[in-house]
Amino acid sequence: ARLAELQAELAEKDAAMKSLKDRVSQALTGFEGKGLTVEQRNGRIYVSMDNKLLFPSGSYAVDEKGRDLIGKLAKAVQGEKDLNILVEGHTDTDKVMSSGAVKDNWDLSVMRATSVVRIMQETSSIDPLRITAAGRGEYVPIDAADKAKNRRIEIILAPDLKELYNMVKE
Repeated sequence: ARLAELQAELAEKDAAMKSLKDRVSQALTGFEGKGLTVEQRNGRIYVSMDNKLLFPSGSYAVDEKGRDLIGKLAKAVQGEKDLNILVEGHTDTDKVMSSGAVKDNWDLSVMRATSVVRIMQETSSIDPLRITAAGRGEYVPIDAADKAKNRRIEIILAPDLKELYNMVKE
């Protein structure tokens, strides 16, 4: 009976994530296929955005088109109370050519993720406790042969599984 209850809870979370994926895809219509993908894997939703959708080269300032995209995504998920949001910045292996605040790819990836988080906060009512900004630098490439694919922001939407853990403990 306990196992059936846990399986039902997992199935409910999975169905909720599928529904959320559909809403996110619908909110971002017009961007998919133009450097944006929305996928559901391992019980999470991955929204991947090429840097060209958001930033000028070497910059962490989000352009107007990028602000619009991020705002639409934030509004699509703001009502989800049991959702954790991880914003990851990724770069390629090219050295950063800057004498300013950005020292290397770690800095650039973190600053880009932080820029996205700030826009999500400005354009929605998402609880800041549910959002994390992270920089992955050049260390999680998706295509060693195509540097452009590695320069991206990934927003990972994950269900809060505290209830499930509590059920297991009981």
